[in-house]
Amino acid sequence: MKLEHIGIAVANLDESEALLQRLLGRAPYKRETVESQSVTTSFFTAGDGAAKLELVAPEDQRGPIQKYLDKRGPGIHHLAFEVEDIMAEMRRLREDGFELLQEVPTPGADNKLVCFLHPRSTGGVLVEICQSRPE
Repeated sequence: MKLEHIGIAVANLDESEALLQRLLGRAPYKRETVESQSVTTSFFTAGDGAAKLELVAPEDQRGPIQKYLDKRGPGIHHLAFEVEDIMAEMRRLREDGFELLQEVPTPGADNKLVCFLHPRSTGGVLVEICQSRPE
């Protein structure tokens, strides 16, 4: 398991992209809408490119990111870890007492299958595990 990205909830994607672009000195490499989550994401490489930063903005008022922003405001939303076999990792985590927020992985941004773990079972941090999907 390795750190894949840090998700940052933002209210205004254009403004947040411009800020991060100025900070990192590089443009995002991808912008993508994930309709099932009612969000648009923007990805930046960080450092040597081993890990990424994902800006996550709501597409409408009813999605989970809008609810997060309403409750907590913008900021770090989740940590994502890449795994080789998401189904095996979900079983292992469930057996070890972690609370999964879904029974099966769902398609996520950046060509990933994703599953989230409830923060109450991960020390207050929303954790995403992800696996690259075959092209």
